[in-house]
Amino acid sequence: MRVDRLLGWGISAITALGASAPAWAEEVYGQPRPWQLGLQPGVTSLKEGIGDFHNLLLIIITLITIFVLALLVYVMFKFSAKNNPVPSKTSHNTLVEVAWTVVPIMILVVIAVPSFKILYDQERIPEKVDLTIKATGYQWYWGYEYQDQKVAFESRLVEEKDLKPGELRLLTVDNPVVVPVNATIRVLTTASDVVHAWTVPAFGVKKDAYPGRINQLWFKAERIGTYYGQCSELCGTLHGYMPIMVKVVSPEDFAKWMDEAKKKFASEDAEEPKRLAAVRD
Repeated sequence: MRVDRLLGWGISAITALGASAPAWAEEVYGQPRPWQLGLQPGVTSLKEGIGDFHNLLLIIITLITIFVLALLVYVMFKFSAKNNPVPSKTSHNTLVEVAWTVVPIMILVVIAVPSFKILYDQERIPEKVDLTIKATGYQWYWGYEYQDQKVAFESRLVEEKDLKPGELRLLTVDNPVVVPVNATIRVLTTASDVVHAWTVPAFGVKKDAYPGRINQLWFKAERIGTYYGQCSELCGTLHGYMPIMVKVVSPEDFAKWMDEAKKKFASEDAEEPKRLAAVRD
């Protein structure tokens, strides 16, 4: 009886912990915070699906761990030499063998269904795309091209000595990506040298950028704000210094920004961003 009670309390505590962890970070969107527990709050349907799947796996693995622990403790006491001086010579138990085959299969099916749905949603680019951006990874910064608007620029880390109040160390860039809220954004990823990865946790997106190949991802941010990510592939000595910064703004603010960007970053050939800084390096 005591074991049953402890088991119930343990499951309730772990389940509540997993469900409430994202809630503790609700006030901080798009960036990590000190002592954060759980995943970053999502601002896209993709990230919400990932968060729900994470919580489901947390509950399943917790139940499995507690069950195995309880079974081991039970076997240790029930079949110890003191309590069971004459060991059983049973070699087969059909019911147990069927159970330990069928139950894991059922668990895998429960895991597979939402997993396949998330993968499908991530890889299926919506038919109607509002904006297409090409992200090119360089050692060690990002180049962005708004394909239809003929705008191209480089996005580099702002060094700590140049940060303004409120700007984040190792995450703030000089030229962030700007997109409108509630718009479907397609990002084409590639690289010029080694493998990089374009990742924004709050959007629930991560896609490798390979030289000579184009990959694609999509997201639809439902909340205005600034969101951060980093290259997620080991790409060299300055791998940790090529962050991703995305500003999600209202459609009106995006239109104003684009008018300014066309003057500042206008490019007749949007396929190749300006590389002056790279030449200086």
